[in-house]
Amino acid sequence: MRVLLVKTSSMGDIIHTLPALTDATHAIKNIQFDWMVEESFASIPAWHPSVSKVIPVALRRWRKNIFSKETYQGLHALRSLLKNESYDLILDAQGLVKSAFLTFFAKGKRAGLDFKSARESYASFAYQEKYPVNFYQHAVIRMRNLFSLALNYPLKNTLPQFGITPTTTHREKNPYLVFLHGTTWESKQWPEAYWIQLASLAQSANFHIKISGGNDEEVARAKRIARNIENVEVLPYVKIPQMFTILSGAQAVITVDTGFGHLAAALNIPTVSLYGSTNPIYTGALGNHSHQLAAQFPCAPCINRQCHFKGTRDVAPACFETIKPALVWQTLQAYL
Repeated sequence: MRVLLVKTSSMGDIIHTLPALTDATHAIKNIQFDWMVEESFASIPAWHPSVSKVIPVALRRWRKNIFSKETYQGLHALRSLLKNESYDLILDAQGLVKSAFLTFFAKGKRAGLDFKSARESYASFAYQEKYPVNFYQHAVIRMRNLFSLALNYPLKNTLPQFGITPTTTHREKNPYLVFLHGTTWESKQWPEAYWIQLASLAQSANFHIKISGGNDEEVARAKRIARNIENVEVLPYVKIPQMFTILSGAQAVITVDTGFGHLAAALNIPTVSLYGSTNPIYTGALGNHSHQLAAQFPCAPCINRQCHFKGTRDVAPACFETIKPALVWQTLQAYL
């Protein structure tokens, strides 16, 4: 059986879809997936053994200049690539109008979430088969339910298996922790002063630390965190395969709600994830050695990109005052 899966972004959403592929592989003999995904995340689907072909798309670039020559050429190339392909099922696991649009580029029965279940309800009009999936459950469970309905197999009550393994099973001579502090939402950023305190605690325990870089702002923050701490390496911008290797060798990972944090947890690296404005009940990092710390604050989780708390605060975002460095370090001890 051949299935074209459309799930283009984000990194966390893509990782949350991997256990559903594992379920389908166990349930249906010889099933194979082709996966249509945003070009910047194209390395991720290839890690799963049931993915035969990764089909990169550039929706983020194309949307910036919809009527440009580059966009036309990109869509034409995608059409040419898929025009002779025929699938038993084309499954849109994204539930957006843009992902539904992509299902028309190949031949096969189109399926996805129904009107009440899709993130953008009108996407459901593109599908020939539509399935109801409870929106108010973890994203991993939603994907596992959708796949079981669309591919007609019973969903077993088992822990999610992401189907990916670390690149190394040994740790370096000098064990290191990875700090993942960068995230797109201001409200998801654990206070810089807290990172400095946590780094000091790690230094006292003789751990080396690797701090993620990224854009200029994140690199500057990482350098401030590392300024007076020994044995700290500020990572430059690294691509997903390189970060995969770095995370694979880590003793543990401390992370905000960000894509690489979901990757660390999926690799079963000991991971402590910090949640302020977002809700781990629906999108928390999952893994066999993953622990989620959620802010216990009146307005959390607010699901706002910026903190709008108007009262007296000790830190910003205000909700993170309930997740102090001592608590994070104490939680981490179970994995060290």
